[in-house]
Amino acid sequence: MSKLSPSLKALINAPFARPGQAPAPRHIRDIYTRIAREARERQYGERPWVTLSAAATFTLNSPESLLNLHQIASSSSSSSSSSNPSLTPLSTAELIREIGLKCISFNGIPRTINCLGAFKAGIAAEPWAADLATTSSRELTPDNLPAVARRGRELWRSIYTPFDEKLEAKLAESHPDLPVHILGSHYGPLLGDPEGGAAGDRKGLASVGRNLTSVVAIACLRAQTGVGPQVLSHVFGLRKGVEQGTHWHEFGSEKGEAEGVERLATDEGCEWLLRSVDDIAAAIGGGFASWEGKREAKL
Repeated sequence: MSKLSPSLKALINAPFARPGQAPAPRHIRDIYTRIAREARERQYGERPWVTLSAAATFTLNSPESLLNLHQIASSSSSSSSSSNPSLTPLSTAELIREIGLKCISFNGIPRTINCLGAFKAGIAAEPWAADLATTSSRELTPDNLPAVARRGRELWRSIYTPFDEKLEAKLAESHPDLPVHILGSHYGPLLGDPEGGAAGDRKGLASVGRNLTSVVAIACLRAQTGVGPQVLSHVFGLRKGVEQGTHWHEFGSEKGEAEGVERLATDEGCEWLLRSVDDIAAAIGGGFASWEGKREAKL
């Protein structure tokens, strides 16, 4: 294989192109800590604040910040007097990994690959890291394809009702395969819970259920900027999930977490969610949110 010229390699790695991942700002721990404290004061629950924080951080491409988030979530939840379940270091790591996977549907594959790889490397020396799940849960087979397609269609309807059919037809006008890909490659296999989801056994993998998936969507899209209509759709999607009662299944017997999502879906709760994402984006200052198109560096 031929070698790349020095000028081409310099262009690929030009500073204005931001080829690397965003470092963790010095005060990111303070921001995560404040978000956690406010979530408890407002009784939104533990997993929702971790979900919005992780999704925004994946979008902003800062695995170093994810490690800070993991430390704060695992330690602060276990010392909290909240009635919500504690997040252990292992369960927090699994939650962050699952959130990162679902971020693919909103951010694309590369940031998730890079952030998950760096996150895994950052926790590899921890004694509990050997217990991270290693068995996949989303492999498609001829036998499970109908169930996966059904899950995707159910999630689509849940989020977009009563406009789900109209939206699908509108997407098809842009490209006939657009809704096919969205439903068949994202809502079914990735965004929908695999068999044994929130209340079942996924061999150690975390579950990010119906309503936390809406939180992932809101956080990713808000941190990206430029996609206000989609942010609006998924804010309504979170509210619809609560109206449909899906949060009670998602959180099982954890009444505090389920009621917390009800509060999060209110106007006040959604404003807090968006402002929390804005604070993370402003702090990290990388990724989509602060890109200004400047090409000042000389090659």
